[in-house]
Amino acid sequence: MSQIYSLQPALDFLNDLNQHNDRSWFNAHRPTYEAARSAFEAFVDDLIDRLRFSDDLQDLVAKDCLARIYRDVRFSKNKSPYKTNLGALIGRGGWKTPSLLGYFIALEPGSKSMTAGGLHDPMPEQLARFRQAIDRDAEAFYQVTRAEDFVREFGAVAGERLKTAPKGYERDHPHIDLLQLKQVYGMHTYTDSEVLSPDFADRVVEACLALKPFLAYLKEIV
Repeated sequence: MSQIYSLQPALDFLNDLNQHNDRSWFNAHRPTYEAARSAFEAFVDDLIDRLRFSDDLQDLVAKDCLARIYRDVRFSKNKSPYKTNLGALIGRGGWKTPSLLGYFIALEPGSKSMTAGGLHDPMPEQLARFRQAIDRDAEAFYQVTRAEDFVREFGAVAGERLKTAPKGYERDHPHIDLLQLKQVYGMHTYTDSEVLSPDFADRVVEACLALKPFLAYLKEIV
């Protein structure tokens, strides 16, 4: 599929926004933001088209997937009003994807662009079910996270972890390293030059396909 968009305007805008994260600057540069968002939307539509052969995305379009750029600052010490990335969640229903277990794509300058997916902000009951599944049969988890494609794209699962055993589990549990996880996700980051390369969409699709069995496992247990 030929590339009919450039992500350069998106990276340029985000780089400027990172230095001028206030409403007056943003409002004065709203046309530049709209151009950046349009470029990212075209990229996400391209990814959706490429992923239809492997995922049941029905009539999904990028508009269903794009995240708001506005931050919720009510409970945050950081009062910057805008996110410094453009993000999208590709899955059946976009941001209505069950448990948000879809492919998260983000553009952010400074080698922070990513493909990711998993339990990034799990509900307590989801985390409890994950731990129950590990306690019951950790081998199923290892099968998907030690698969060649997953290791190539993500290395290992990421996430914050407890310093001790979670309630109900012993410290000498054979899989304590997994039970301590408070988040469970895979993440592959890209440099800015990789984002701007002609094969970037191909590389993101490869990461998504490597993530698919991991997401399927999580959907089954949580």
